[in-house]
Amino acid sequence: MPIQRLRIEKRYSEIVIHNGTVYLAGQLADDYAGDIREQTRQTLANIDRFLAEAGSDKSKILSVTIYLKDIAADYAGLNEVYDTWVAEGAAPARACVEATLYDPRVLVEMTVVAAQN
Repeated sequence: MPIQRLRIEKRYSEIVIHNGTVYLAGQLADDYAGDIREQTRQTLANIDRFLAEAGSDKSKILSVTIYLKDIAADYAGLNEVYDTWVAEGAAPARACVEATLYDPRVLVEMTVVAAQN
């Protein structure tokens, strides 16, 4: 089965598809000026967009890993937005960890693995 790579950058591909599984690179907000709720909304919108491009959607997410700059300060705000976004009855496996992110303005980053169809 071939590997399909979409939105290829120098160091990574935003989307990789293999054997009916979609892998998304770390997704971020488009604007780092927002608070955790706004950055989470934007990040989830990007995930929706990339999953659609790969022939999938949020109801087919198998796992999501969430990286927070400050888990104590931002966990509740993240969940406030995430809980309204996640597909009812299709909550994926999830891990949420605190991490130093590549830009100090980034509050949240998410990686996703999903079924394609």
